[in-house]
Amino acid sequence: MTDPNTRVPLDLSVPELEKMARHLRRQVIRMIANARSGHPGGSLSAADIITALYFKLMRHDPMNPDWPNRDRFVLSKGHAAPILYATLAECGYFPTEELSTLRKLGSRLQGHTDRNLTPGIEMSAGSLGQGLSYSIGIALAGRLDKRDYHVYVMLGDGECDEGQVWEAAMFAPHHHINNLTAIVDYNAIQLDGRVCDIMGLEPLVNKWRAFNWHVLEIDGHDMNQILESLRKARTIKGSPTVIIAHTIKGKGVSFMENNVAYHGKAPSPQDTEIALKELE
Repeated sequence: MTDPNTRVPLDLSVPELEKMARHLRRQVIRMIANARSGHPGGSLSAADIITALYFKLMRHDPMNPDWPNRDRFVLSKGHAAPILYATLAECGYFPTEELSTLRKLGSRLQGHTDRNLTPGIEMSAGSLGQGLSYSIGIALAGRLDKRDYHVYVMLGDGECDEGQVWEAAMFAPHHHINNLTAIVDYNAIQLDGRVCDIMGLEPLVNKWRAFNWHVLEIDGHDMNQILESLRKARTIKGSPTVIIAHTIKGKGVSFMENNVAYHGKAPSPQDTEIALKELE
């Protein structure tokens, strides 16, 4: 339960959440265009899920980022840092004006998340495949400390090529870690091609089930499905839950959608103008 004495972000309605996700996508485009570097595709695909977590479901306090009873969100696909930075700024962890410093020398907002620099960041990222293991550690610590927080971790689909993901996937159900929800941002494109061509994940649902996870499969851009699955995950006892969220790389910007080039490419000034117009 939420501590009534602790500040949490607004409890937004579904239309308000959808509007917020569009706003955060616009912030992502501005940040990456200004930096002339970054990863727009995977940031845009993750926007709806991260919006639902921070503005509806997670228990957290921007005025007290280290509050021991906070729910935790771990961005294992750390290159999608722009969408998390935009979210944290909108929640009040740091000023929104700071978003313009993305990837600049001396900035707290580097290309991959750094928990020692940025308020609200739970894990320093960079090398893929580590977030699920890290999140299991946080979840086990909560059990040992008798705290009721929940841990959410977002994985990229290409990241699931990493062997460490599957070692962690075996560990969590064996130890009945049910205060943990993994979310796979299944946008079907990784750094240099389509996931199915580089190392196919299918049958992904059956793989997680074979590892004894409770599996939910959703449209990762349908806010009602996102909320329903995240709420259900918190009720599952005896095993962790994984949500396979089918998303679109570059969601919301026509020339970025399903375009492998925009995994890690900044838009030109002209394309930035078009993208912001499409996201109005």
